[in-house]
Amino acid sequence: MTGVPLAEELLLLAYDDESGKATMPRISLDLGMAAAALIELALAGRIAYDDGALTVVDPTPTGEPVIDDVLARIAADTPHSPSSWVQRLRHGLRDRILGDLCEHGVVRDVDETELGFIHVHRYPVLDRSVEADTRQRLTAALTGAAPDERTAALATLVAVLRMESALGLSGEDAEQTHHRLEEIASGAGFTGEVSIEGSVVRPSVGLVVAALGRAVQAALGPRH
Repeated sequence: MTGVPLAEELLLLAYDDESGKATMPRISLDLGMAAAALIELALAGRIAYDDGALTVVDPTPTGEPVIDDVLARIAADTPHSPSSWVQRLRHGLRDRILGDLCEHGVVRDVDETELGFIHVHRYPVLDRSVEADTRQRLTAALTGAAPDERTAALATLVAVLRMESALGLSGEDAEQTHHRLEEIASGAGFTGEVSIEGSVVRPSVGLVVAALGRAVQAALGPRH
């Protein structure tokens, strides 16, 4: 596997660089982390969506410990639906990914105490280059550049999780951006209609992302 894991990219977008606090509901972020880890495995050719379930097609580790733990867990279990897996995986996954980012010097863990006994962790950014690359790729896609598989998958998750505010947008700008993100998802085949001709997205990846997108949307409920 090459590049920064999708879950790390998504998490960096979701945390404020200065305060180190999440800018979106924790349940949304946790579901997003689970979906991103599963999509990472699809991008790496390790899992597929077949007959309503996610299955392992190649158990070879990717080299990313958190992602490989997810792969091993799926391989050791009976097949489950995407909805089941995002619920099963969401607990504790964000903390592990934050731990990896701390270990690699991308963010730092600030442990503070509130009311004299409540521990609160913040994760301000130390190395802005990772998030800068992520935002640059998203911006290019939003302004018309053809995204690659990974960027299109990230754009799809941003749309599904309603993360326009993480891009510094609100009001009409946020709505226009959401519409564009949905266009990217649709054009990549990530909305359930997988198109092979002229697409940079592998159909196997498209099926997984589309199924996980539906699972997360169902868990979050209607968009307001």
